[in-house]
Amino acid sequence: MARQGLSRALVSAAWLSEAVRAGRVGSGLRVLDASWYPPEGRNARQEFKERHIPGASFFDIEECRDKSSPYDFMLPSESHFADYVGRLGVSNDTHVVVYDGDEVGTFYAPRAWWMFRAFGHKEVSVLNGGFKNWVKEGHPVSAEVSQPAPAVFKARLNRALVKTFEEMVQNVSTIKFQVVDSRPEGRFRGTELDQGLESGHIPGAVNIPFHSFLSETGHEKSIEEIQEIFRAKKVDLSKPLTATCRKGVTACQIALAAFLCGKQDVAVYDGSWSEWYHRAPPHYKVSEVKRSKA
Repeated sequence: MARQGLSRALVSAAWLSEAVRAGRVGSGLRVLDASWYPPEGRNARQEFKERHIPGASFFDIEECRDKSSPYDFMLPSESHFADYVGRLGVSNDTHVVVYDGDEVGTFYAPRAWWMFRAFGHKEVSVLNGGFKNWVKEGHPVSAEVSQPAPAVFKARLNRALVKTFEEMVQNVSTIKFQVVDSRPEGRFRGTELDQGLESGHIPGAVNIPFHSFLSETGHEKSIEEIQEIFRAKKVDLSKPLTATCRKGVTACQIALAAFLCGKQDVAVYDGSWSEWYHRAPPHYKVSEVKRSKA
């Protein structure tokens, strides 16, 4: 099978399975399980210990984040990220493939993919279809936890791929970039709670639920289908675009989908709705439901 390009955003299970069988997982190719689940549900680390892609390491999003922030999963510092992925055996020359075990196919892996890109690493791919399809297609799994040799990773944050609260507030009036919100429609409209928060959206934002880009099997839809989804929502991929969601995770699905269409500069509002709800003035929180408090 022909080797896929290092800068390609997606790799197939067949390609990765061949790489595993050929013994290519090592310093030049690292596989990372970026699964995360609510504590009351599944235990991602325990599931990894029981079953994962051979040679994979566990990318703990709870550890690789800014723990001083009041908001979930905010980007860590350059040094924190560099140290963390270096301990996973990732250098600046490593091709990284990320996946997760979510039942939808892919949920947290695009967040890890975007984090690597935000810190200047281009050779990073998402396993198309995720772990559930890897297992479904009969590819090998292992309970053996590998201990990769530490590597040196130098991180440099590309600030063009990250939007701050202040930039998002300013954009409400200047409209310098389009904003796409990847949450479910009810949360975007404000008609259902968003993980305990009153919901709604940033003024001017367009809603494209992240699962719109996934097929029934959990694979990414075709480029033509993805382009049509953006067109139907009047999102112009030739112009600046920022993605947002609840906590900066599924927003990365928007960035990945646009990347597949050739747009490599989609920014993510890292704080997303969890920050916007707590910091934005009431009139900057658009909702179809009357709020109980400001």
